[in-house]
Amino acid sequence: MIFLTTLPLFWIMISASRGGHWGAWMPSSISAFEGTCVSIPCRFDFPDELRPAVVHGVWYFNSPYPKNYPPVVFKSRTQVVHESFQGRSRLLGDLGLRNCTLLLSSLSPELGGKYYFRGDLGGYNQYTFSEHSVLDIINTPNIVVPPEVVVGSEVEVSCMVPDNCPELRPELSWLGHEGLGEPSVLGRLREDEGTWVQVSLLHFVPTREANGHRLGCQASFPNTTLQFEGYASLDVKYPPVIVEMNASVEAIEGSHVSLLCGADSNPLPLLTWMRDGTVLREAVAESLFLDLEEVTPAEDGVYACLAENAYGQDNRTVGLSVMYAPRKPMVNGTMVAVEGEMVSILCSTQSNPDPILTIFKEKQILATVIYESELQLELPAVTPEDDGEYWCVAENQYGQRATTFNLSVEFAPLILLESHCAAARDTVQCLCVVKSNPEPSVAFELPSRNVTVNETEREFVYSERSGLLLTSILTLRGQAQAPPRVICTAHNLYGTKSLELPFQGAHRLMWAKIGPVGAVGAFAILIATVCYITQTRRKKNVTESPSFSAGDNPPVLFSSDFRISGAPEKYESREVSTLE
Repeated sequence: MIFLTTLPLFWIMISASRGGHWGAWMPSSISAFEGTCVSIPCRFDFPDELRPAVVHGVWYFNSPYPKNYPPVVFKSRTQVVHESFQGRSRLLGDLGLRNCTLLLSSLSPELGGKYYFRGDLGGYNQYTFSEHSVLDIINTPNIVVPPEVVVGSEVEVSCMVPDNCPELRPELSWLGHEGLGEPSVLGRLREDEGTWVQVSLLHFVPTREANGHRLGCQASFPNTTLQFEGYASLDVKYPPVIVEMNASVEAIEGSHVSLLCGADSNPLPLLTWMRDGTVLREAVAESLFLDLEEVTPAEDGVYACLAENAYGQDNRTVGLSVMYAPRKPMVNGTMVAVEGEMVSILCSTQSNPDPILTIFKEKQILATVIYESELQLELPAVTPEDDGEYWCVAENQYGQRATTFNLSVEFAPLILLESHCAAARDTVQCLCVVKSNPEPSVAFELPSRNVTVNETEREFVYSERSGLLLTSILTLRGQAQAPPRVICTAHNLYGTKSLELPFQGAHRLMWAKIGPVGAVGAFAILIATVCYITQTRRKKNVTESPSFSAGDNPPVLFSSDFRISGAPEKYESREVSTLE
């Protein structure tokens, strides 16, 4: 039931401004508490030409037609009423003054309904007015809350009860208003002509905690046990506040992650999960999960939850850190350097957490760094010993990965001390071991014979490379009384190195025993042999185009059966005649 101007009482009036007509007016509806009374104000009119000596009236319940035998509420002529109204109804107005106000007492629910008045002026001058008043029997006060209550904005809540019983006046008090505000009583107010209400107001500024608060109003009647209570729950509108969200999350690559966002608001908010401005999921709900299946490092980052409704918005973020083993390290920098140059090599990887990075060479740690994604190896002046294979290893608690790389140091040839010549029976072998990068060209020079043999003469020189070492073997076969001087020369684009190879074995002793006379004879034989072989090889050059050019010196043979050849196992059975 709403009072005051929210639902104004409709008064019906039919009257003649001059001359008069049959007509009546009364409130279209009126209410009262059960157990109390109600005064239904009523006035009527009739034509002026009718001048009755006595005016009578009848109140009917729920029907205006006497032929339907409606219950009689009040009848001035006989005072005979329906049993439901015995001792409960009486006329407050003076019918002679055209006042038909009715008083009903000890109200009970069955008395609620329509009430009609019939004027009786005697004879045929009787008229039942179609206008009527609807009586509503109530048990609770009416609490009126504004249609929209917004947090932070002052609101007025009213408690209104009917005050249409002249015998009992209601008193109002608020229930559950502690912390909201102090009420102010307006008192008895005229709702419309003939009806009254008691009104109490409560002003307060609602908070979000007041949402759903049960506010009550109590109407009591002094000197009676009558007491009525009504309640209303406050529907306070307020913007969202995110109240539930994951703390920062760490997850292992490939695992399942569930992010939760919950907000408190009225009405329910639109929750949205976002990352880098992209909407991932949204719904109107109190809470919203974002499920990430088999997370990857690409999903590492900051996730935002936005909650919004018509009254405002809130947002919070959560960081997701995806933990994973190091990726295969990447290496860039100088991979080829000249001896003495500075070399800088960068090894980098990606992992979470950052790894321990280490650079090894032959199980020796050259550089290491902890919890960094990059490692710089600097060699101020590289040497040949820096040449070789290196490893960059990255590891954290989730795994280990490694990358191998090679540093090539280029340098001038070095002839190692193990280079020498050795004589055994009728054979002399000269070993020249050269360390060099890039690979050198190696030549054997016999200065006393004016002969130079290089590695292209595979018939006489056997070469084999292992890493930075090049081993060249010159094999001299024959019955030489004295071994010749042999000089090994190695050359690449960075320089040339020569070394006269020392002899090991018996030939030096034999040379000392035959003396100068023997030496002259052997030398004569050697020259004859050289001349013979030279002529023979020149003929062969013309027809077979051998590896020596026209200006090269052919190899020197020490006797008719002494020869220069390549690898021993390959040329073991060859004779001098094969050179012809």
